[in-house]
Order: sequence, then C-alpha cells, then structure tokens
Amino acid sequence: MLTTLRQIVLEFSQAAELEPALLRLVSQVKDALSAQCCSVYFADHHKQHFLLMASDGLAENAFGRTSIGFTEGLIGLVGQREEPINIANAQQHPDFIHAPEVEEDKYQAFLGTPIIHQRKVLGILTVQQEQARNFSENEEAFLVTLSAQLANAMANIEAQGLMAVSNNQHVVNTHKGIGGAPGIAIGEMIVVHPIVELSSVIVRKEENSLQQIARLNESVKNTLADFSVMGRKLSNIISDSSLDIFEVYKQLLESDNFKDEIISKIKQGWNAESALKIVVDNYIVQFEALDDDYLRERASDIKDLGNRLLKNLQNHKNHKQQLPEEFLLVAQDVTASMIAEHQHLGLSGIISLSGSNNSHATILAKALNIPAIMGIEYLPFQTLHRQQVILDGYSCQLHVAPNDTLITEYQHILQAEGQLQAQVKKVAHLPATTLDDHSVSLMVNSGLSSGFEFTHNVGADGVGLYRTEIPFMNRSCFPSELEQTLLYRQVLTSFKGQPVIMRTLDVGGDKSLPYFPIAEANPFLGWRGIRITLDHPEIFLVQIRAMMKASVGLENLSIMLPMISNLNEVDEAMRLINQAYYELSAELSNQDGAKLLKPKVGVMVEVPSIIFQLEDLASKVDFFSVGSNDLTQYLLAVDRNNKRVASLYDFYHPAILKALHHIAEKSQQCNVPLSICGELANEPIGALLLMAMGYEKLSMSAHSLAKVKWAIRHVEYQQLKTILAHVLTLTSSKKVHSYMHQQLLYLGLEDFVQVRL
Repeated sequence: MLTTLRQIVLEFSQAAELEPALLRLVSQVKDALSAQCCSVYFADHHKQHFLLMASDGLAENAFGRTSIGFTEGLIGLVGQREEPINIANAQQHPDFIHAPEVEEDKYQAFLGTPIIHQRKVLGILTVQQEQARNFSENEEAFLVTLSAQLANAMANIEAQGLMAVSNNQHVVNTHKGIGGAPGIAIGEMIVVHPIVELSSVIVRKEENSLQQIARLNESVKNTLADFSVMGRKLSNIISDSSLDIFEVYKQLLESDNFKDEIISKIKQGWNAESALKIVVDNYIVQFEALDDDYLRERASDIKDLGNRLLKNLQNHKNHKQQLPEEFLLVAQDVTASMIAEHQHLGLSGIISLSGSNNSHATILAKALNIPAIMGIEYLPFQTLHRQQVILDGYSCQLHVAPNDTLITEYQHILQAEGQLQAQVKKVAHLPATTLDDHSVSLMVNSGLSSGFEFTHNVGADGVGLYRTEIPFMNRSCFPSELEQTLLYRQVLTSFKGQPVIMRTLDVGGDKSLPYFPIAEANPFLGWRGIRITLDHPEIFLVQIRAMMKASVGLENLSIMLPMISNLNEVDEAMRLINQAYYELSAELSNQDGAKLLKPKVGVMVEVPSIIFQLEDLASKVDFFSVGSNDLTQYLLAVDRNNKRVASLYDFYHPAILKALHHIAEKSQQCNVPLSICGELANEPIGALLLMAMGYEKLSMSAHSLAKVKWAIRHVEYQQLKTILAHVLTLTSSKKVHSYMHQQLLYLGLEDFVQVRL
C-alpha cells in the first residue's frame, strides 16, 4: 500500500496538465482501494462551494459543472468537520442531497476525507461503493494519508489560480509571501533573469593557466567598476548603511583570500569559469548550511557576486528590455544588484520567489522605499510577465489581475501613504518626545558589512546593536586584534559623543565560520554565542581588547553579551573582560600614559531562563538589552522562516507582551537601564507599547526610525500607559491587533491604520 500511495502522489505532483492528472488520480485511487467510484472536488472559497473536478464512476458531463455548497450534503459535511466521514448507507444519511446529474444513485457506501493545507480546506477526496458497508480502517487510513500528502501539490495548484474553475476563468489570484518592505505598488510585472548563471557552467580543464588568470583579473576589474557605478548612483538617493552590500562585494573581490582561492583552482588545471564556479559553490554551500536566517541570506549575495564575475568573464552585455514607465520586478531570487540596475528605470515594486526579510535586497528595498514581498511559494511567474498586479507589502499579498474595485481601494491607500511619508520626514531630526514630555532614545541596529560608513541623517541617538559577526565571516581565518581595532574605531568615531553598543561575537552552531566549522543536530539550542567564546577565551579576549583599544579617547563604547542563559556565564565573561581591561590599561599607561575608561557591560535578554534571574543579574551588569526576535522564537517555539508555522510567530502574542512587561518591571525595580532591539521596535504600534512598558532605548533599522518618532511625538505617555494596561488583559494576538488599531484611530493616528506603516 505504501508503494502505491507514493506512486500516486509522485505522478500527480509531476504531471504537466491538471485535467489528465486528476483523472489519473481518481482512477488510481479507485483501483488501489478496489472501490467502484472515486471523485475529487475543489474548494472555491470565493463562491463558497465545492466543484466536482474529476471522477471515475460519476457522470463525465458533471465535471466542472456540479457544485455543492460548503454547508450542503455529505461533501459539505466533510469540509465543515475537517475530518473523514465513513458512512455505510449514504443515501439514508440526513445530510445526503440528491444530484441526478452526477448519476450516483447506485452507490451506498461513502468515504470522504478533506484535503487540507495549513488549516485551509482545499478540496475533498471521496470513494464510493454499491454495497452498503463501512470502509475498513486500513482503507480509511490510506485515503487520509493520501489526502495529507496531496495537500502540498493542491496548494501549488491553488496558487496558480486553478483550484476553482468556472467557465474556464481562473478566479483565485492572490498569493501570500514573507514580509520584505512595506508599501503598495500597482502596475505590470516584468520577469527578470540573470544574464548568465554559474549553475549552468560545465566544469572544464584548461592548460594555459596564465591566460585564465589574466581573464579572471580583467573580470574582477570590470566587476569592481560595475559595483562602484551602482553604489555611486544609489548614494545620491540613500544616505545610510544600506549600501554596505556593494562595499562587501568590493572588499571580497579585492581580498587576496577570495581571488587566491580561484587562482589556486586555475593552477590545478581548471579554466576561469570552472574555478569560479567551484569556489563560489563552496561558499554557497557553507552559508546555506547555516540555520541562522540572517547569515544564510549571504548565500544569495555570494551567488550574485559569482554571476556578476561570470558575466564579465564571458563579456556578456546587459540586455535592454522594453519597460513600461512603472513596473514591478519579479525574479526567482531578486538581488541587491538587480534592484540597483532597475531602480532608476521606473521600478515600483519587487517580488522574489526566494529570499527572506533578512536579504540585502530587502534591506535595499526598504532604504529606497520600494514595496517588496519575498518567498512567494508556487508563483507561476513565467506566465505572469506583463500581467497587471497589486503588491501589498503590508499584508504580504500579491493580487494578480485585480478588478477595478480593488484597484480603486488601493489607489486611495497609496494617496494616504504619500501624505504620511511627507509628514514623517519632517520629524527625522527632532527628539522622540511625547506630547506630555516623556522622552525615549531611538537608536539604530547596524553591522551589515566589514566596512562601516554611516551618516547621522536618520536622526539616531546612537547604535543600539552593532553586530560584529560579518568581519569574521568574510575571511579565511580569525581577524587579528589590529584589524578588529581599526574596524571598531571607525564605528565608534562615526558616532562620537553617542553611545555604541557592540555585541560580542555571536557565532557557533547556527553560524559556523568557514574556518571554524560546527555541525550540530539542533543548532538553535547548541554551541553558540557566549557559550563558544567562553570555551575559547583566546578569541573572546582578542575581541574585547580590540573594542577597548578602539574606544580610547572616545569613551562611547558599551559591550553586550549574547545568548546568556545563566549567571555563571556572566561571571566568567566579566572575569575575562576585567583581565583584558587591566592588561590593556597597563600597556597604554606604559606606552603614552593614555587612560582607558572601562566600558559598560550588559547582557542580551533573549533566552527565557534569564528572565527569572534578572534580580540576581542586576548586581553583575550595567544594562539589559532584550533581543525580541530570539526571545519570541524561544518562548513560542516557532521558527519564523518556516512557512508552515511562520503565522504563529507574533510579537503581539499575549505571552510575549507579558514577558516584555515583566522584564521592564524587574529592570525598574533593580534600577538597571533597559533597551530592546528587534523587529517589534521597528513598528509604531510595538514601539508605543514598549515605551509604555518602560523601555528607555529602542533600537531599530534606520528605515523605521522616522515613522516611529512621528508616532511617539503625536501621543501622550499617560494615554499609552492606560492602553498598555488593557492590552495586558487580552488573550490573543488578534485581539491585541484589533484593539491597538482602534486606539490608533482614537489617538488621531488613523493614517497609520490606513496605510499600515
């Protein structure tokens, strides 16, 4: 039976055409169960009925014509109950309805099971028999198992608009993705492909290695020029660290390690294209193996870089495509360089079949205020070239071939959005102070590249989280103390007079370094963060010394320890930090008499266990900083990049809000400064609630800072305290969202509700 089941699912999933695939499916199921009839119905959620799509045993002229309401008949009953129904004599059942056109009067036994994908009923699969009997447990188990395995294939069909068919018109045309960049875009979709791809390269040997090295050097030179042009064009529009990706590309190309690896392969006898493919593929494998979603997205960057080098190796020119005045770009994997090439040509929206909200394409889209949706499953984008669409970056939905009513609705939202953006920009450099004079510090998260160039144009009060991992990733060995010192000095100097919180190296388990590989069965609960650096004090001490040395004369450094789960880790880390401080103080005093100010040290509150040790922790550190992304993940046991459970990942879950409130109360009781970094602080609603809880510093992306500041400046702190008190009594995320939307309207922030900024 198992072999038969697998064969049925495999054939159906690989079929090129729907109608013959459905007919083959019902025939195979009928034979497998020795039934006399098998039928499949598709759910049309627009018309609230099930449509008979195929059958082996019912009248053929009923296919695509006979419909049964969601609340009608045995088919409707299966859909309503969302479980199999096994009836010995169907025609005597009170829910049975007679449909003469399907010619089923001779059948008595009925077994039906729903086809469900992510809690949504997509269809019903039934078998019938003339003899009045209950189908056996094994037969029922087979049909249930088959339906569960067919669900993914059915979801694919639904995404292509084929689930509900009426007069040969596709009526399902809304696709769901992962949040990329907020906003609305209306226009034509333009499908874009890379000019060349490394995946198509066939590796070959070449004897003349000197010629191949010369070709590589020329390609590197031309690719560097390409990225310089892209960065220069965008620098006139963007004035923050979003352009760091092009600096990363350039630094990697200019580094001896990357080029030397390719040259080494050439000297082994491979031609330039093959050597490039071998080296880049190796990098991609390393990055894609990481479970950390932020670092895993760097595989896309490496792939993009490799394709750019290949294009210049083979002297391909950019294809000039006829483009409408405004268009939405769609590709299998939209990259930052694709956006750079198209942004000045009328690009108004971005749709990527792969990718996440951590990709550099997403970061760049946010900086350019271009709406984007990532990770849209099952989108048949090859057939949608030049199709009219609406991209809703707030709800992460793509509406294909929208009707006039929907277009008009979204045009009104676009108009309101434009008005609000203009208002938000006016407060960028004003303090984040409420109408009743309560202030909070708004800081930025940074550390996207090994280089650091950041202006103060966003109006930030400092850096709330500087990630130090990337410089460690873009190398073939651990960076030296001098290298780290020079980098950290750039960061601290850029924010002279403002606080900069640097997180110590947060790798391990899910963030393996190429030169320090780690393989674990469950990396999120494994050897990572402070655990690995305490096990390797030689790495930790070098980084701490570099941070302190970089801060001499600036005195704006704070150090933050990640992944703390118990007090012993803090004690050991503080011992090493003190050791580095006293050693470095003595060295500097002997050299030039410079005085080293000991930096403040804090911990990230992201592992749930530490929430219940805050009072004990308070006497050991200078500040707490909540990592809301990981804390949410651990408290809800949800991987937000797993599409099957991503809907459960919600910052507004009552347990998350109560945990954050508890942390704030304990911090205030212990008189310990408190900050938070993570996506919750990026949203005006989240920022207002955090402020009401007592969070003193909110750290967010540079792109979110102005809109959060605008919201804060238009409310009263005491009103927020009242709102928070009620929010903490609510029992579901849905109720929190609904109530907060009502309150925003009451507070006069209706624009935030309408355009969902």
